[in-house]
Amino acid sequence: MSFPEKHENISKDDWMNRLDNLHIQRSDMNKLVMNYLVTEGFKEAAEKFQQESGISPGTALDSLDERIKIRDAIQNGAIQEATAMVNELHPELLDNDRYLYFHLQQLHLIELIRANRLEEALHFAQEQLSEAGESDPSALAELERTLALLAFEEPLASPFSDLLQPTHRQKIASELNAAILKMENRESTTPKLSNLLKVILWAQDELDKKRIKFPRLSDLGNATVTSPK
Repeated sequence: MSFPEKHENISKDDWMNRLDNLHIQRSDMNKLVMNYLVTEGFKEAAEKFQQESGISPGTALDSLDERIKIRDAIQNGAIQEATAMVNELHPELLDNDRYLYFHLQQLHLIELIRANRLEEALHFAQEQLSEAGESDPSALAELERTLALLAFEEPLASPFSDLLQPTHRQKIASELNAAILKMENRESTTPKLSNLLKVILWAQDELDKKRIKFPRLSDLGNATVTSPK
């Protein structure tokens, strides 16, 4: 004979009190922040944080310069310039990682659409991206989403507007940054802070599966906690 599990429902106030009473060493938090800044290539912020916290970055900050230039080019929409810098820094990288290369080409296509250079966008898609779409179903699905932007007079109001948001540039910049770190045999290609956030999302998903009511971290960017429903 089995009995149903009894689960404790935790209120938001109780949850926040428990968090307030949880002691975490400031030095550990500072190390997480420094790891994020160095891994993502935020050199100036890492230098300032080193001065303020006394935490060592664990690597020569000058080594971040090339990654910073590449990231900035992507975030400014200069995708072909970024691709050229990658090829100069690590000529074999994009040859060995064709999906990453596809993402860079796709992002250039998005920039052409953003600039309303529609004929050039169609020509670029046919000449540079159609082959990838034919050989990879995932690439084809992404290419179709991108080309669907052409069907809307106002692409930013379309269901595919996420492709035009700055966060999409940041996503590809982080993907490329991780590939460069891997190529350079760095110990970590993903910030430890990002991994911790993934653990939080996994834990929340596990609690959902067990139908446990709990205060949810609903907005990672703003650290917003919502009451149980």
